[in-house]
Amino acid sequence: MPTSKSSPEVQASLTRRSFIARAASGTVIAAMGGGMLYTLSDRLTREARAMTTNDGRPRLPPGQRALEALRPMGGTPGSPSVSDFRLKIHGEVERPLELDWAGLLAQTQTEQECDVHCVTGWSLLGATWKGVRLKDLADQVGVKPNARHVVFEAAHGYTANVLLREALAPDVLIAHRHDGRPLARPHGAPVRAVVPSLYFWKSAKYLTGIKFVARDEPGYWETRGYHNHADPWLEERYG
Repeated sequence: MPTSKSSPEVQASLTRRSFIARAASGTVIAAMGGGMLYTLSDRLTREARAMTTNDGRPRLPPGQRALEALRPMGGTPGSPSVSDFRLKIHGEVERPLELDWAGLLAQTQTEQECDVHCVTGWSLLGATWKGVRLKDLADQVGVKPNARHVVFEAAHGYTANVLLREALAPDVLIAHRHDGRPLARPHGAPVRAVVPSLYFWKSAKYLTGIKFVARDEPGYWETRGYHNHADPWLEERYG
């Protein structure tokens, strides 16, 4: 299948996996004065706070702490079977499309390293994701000029809304692999969205559809008090 490689989204990488491999315990890496323990997360957080992104923002948004592994954050899973997978791309488009698993893998595949930030306060830095750029799918279906938002549709009626201009950024993926492996079920298998610029609840797991809409449709968490936009650097956690 065709593959492209995107450039890193940040100026510097923590080389997370190689650093973790050197940590003897995998969690505690040093003892500090007064009997306090210095954890791997402490070090990742401290190093990230000294870094900036390409646009000059702090690499670690306010109120965030770096973790060494992706944390499962709940949600009701759909079927993990790739034979059951269908992704419907519809709404304000010229050529609606439905992809099965083979159809998704036949698309141009992109592998990228990026950071993701959860509204609960953790960040995963330098994670690798592989999948299809949403922008590439949008080009195929022909998004109509009146479309202004994207709604990610997921198992059991979960939805998350994203502004069209942010959803079509080159780092937004429909991802099926994480750090070289198929997505684990707690992380959205078989397919999830990855929207690095927004809090991670916008990166809907167990994805079943992508709907382009003219009018905003606040999603599951947005209608329950979460911020409609969700910029981590502005701490747009709750409405």
